Amino acid sequence: MMATTHVFVGLAAVAPAAYAAPDLAGPLAVGAVLGGLAPDVDLVFEHRRTLHFPVLGFVVAVPAVVLAVLVPSSLAVAAAAFAVAAWLHAVTDALGGGPEMDPWTDRSERAVYDHVRGRWIRPRRLVRYDGSPEDATLAVSLAIPALLAFDGWITGVVVVGLVISIGYAIVRRRLVAWLPDWLE
Repeated sequence: MMATTHVFVGLAAVAPAAYAAPDLAGPLAVGAVLGGLAPDVDLVFEHRRTLHFPVLGFVVAVPAVVLAVLVPSSLAVAAAAFAVAAWLHAVTDALGGGPEMDPWTDRSERAVYDHVRGRWIRPRRLVRYDGSPEDATLAVSLAIPALLAFDGWITGVVVVGLVISIGYAIVRRRLVAWLPDWLE
């Protein structure tokens, strides 16, 4: 999935809490956006293994949410939103294709690494590749709860994310041809 889709997953997950507690909407949004992006920092390491925890992520996310419910401070809810969004990012990567630059060729059987079992989870290819038409559709659909629950600068972030998502989806398959050989 596109990074923006992962952000929208995180924002959709925290949208009900933001709607119920608008005074915490800002920290919830910041946590969700950063958590939705954070796992992909491992692009410079072993992508979808180093910072992706599809099975273990709940070990951090659940206690963080419990803490945020018991002590609803800005820091606690931001940390909980971060943990939940990062975990959902890793889980949803298993729904897509592999991490290679041209996953539509179905070359890889590695979607995301399961640290508990010590093996790769196979790609389900429900979203064939990042930037696919179904990824763009999913991004637009998941942005709707964020647009309804948040306002102000968060709405601007969502709209910019939608523009990036749609633009990327339009050119995604052509990007591989434009890349230098050393990046493939």
